[in-house]
Amino acid sequence: MGVVAPGFPEFVANPRRNAGFSPGNISSRSCRWIHSTRFVRSSVAPSIGARDPEASYETITAEVVESKSVGLLMLNRPQVLNALSEVCMREVVAALKGFDALPEVGAIVISGKGKAFAAGVDIKELKNKTMVDSFVNPVLDQWNQVSRIRKPLIAAVNGYALGGGCELAMMCDIILVGEKAVFGQPEIKIGTIPGMGGTQRLIREVGKSRAMEMILTGERFMDAKEACQRGLASRVIEGTNEELVAEAVAMAKNISGMSRPAVIMAKAAVNAAYESHLEEGVKREQAFFGATFGLEDRSEGMAAFFEKRKPNFQNK
Repeated sequence: MGVVAPGFPEFVANPRRNAGFSPGNISSRSCRWIHSTRFVRSSVAPSIGARDPEASYETITAEVVESKSVGLLMLNRPQVLNALSEVCMREVVAALKGFDALPEVGAIVISGKGKAFAAGVDIKELKNKTMVDSFVNPVLDQWNQVSRIRKPLIAAVNGYALGGGCELAMMCDIILVGEKAVFGQPEIKIGTIPGMGGTQRLIREVGKSRAMEMILTGERFMDAKEACQRGLASRVIEGTNEELVAEAVAMAKNISGMSRPAVIMAKAAVNAAYESHLEEGVKREQAFFGATFGLEDRSEGMAAFFEKRKPNFQNK
């Protein structure tokens, strides 16, 4: 569920080729799976709840940048260290769905304004909730939709990413960190546990022992250097928050220049490693690999390689 860390100054209490490929390697189950998920489309239909990503929001800012090839979403509650209120949750999901539905956008960057990425879910909204509330109106369930965004998500983590902020970052595909980034899951200190995937994703990122230490003590936060050493984050970007976001946007622009359907399939294949055992994951990868041979972009990419020129992908 991700809440803010007790002990910080009020801390919001106010507040991640197969050269031997052959059709015979693909199981019928994998073929059905790839067909049903429709990852080979060059764009996606607007999802329920999607909004114009550049619409006016209360708790975030959202815009398309770099010739409209990159979606940039900024959490915008710096006065409470970007605590994730219910309104903020809904707006983040709506904007991400909006970006996902824009054919020209190839990747999305998420960051936070001020001294934090996000210091957790807004505790004031949780204080009086009951067990019945969590089942009848499972607000946190909507965060599962973040991990269903098909285009690559890049988190630019500047400062605190605690509780729900840590969990939101882990829902992204790539995490870039500033020098002052701090990750933690302090929910146990207020009598609860992570509820946005923290117990499931953190162990996959940093191992059982380190995850248990962070979750069971609510302390022993992870800094930028350790996050990169353990594989939670990709790399540290030195400099200001603006430079961190600029680096994330540059990466997103680079990804946007690749074949859109190939990128979507690559993301889905990597994520299959989280969702299945090795044999099934390899089957899914090979199914996607075979599917790329139905793309005009694959023909263009290989032609460009032999002709020693930059490919002109058409996202189809």
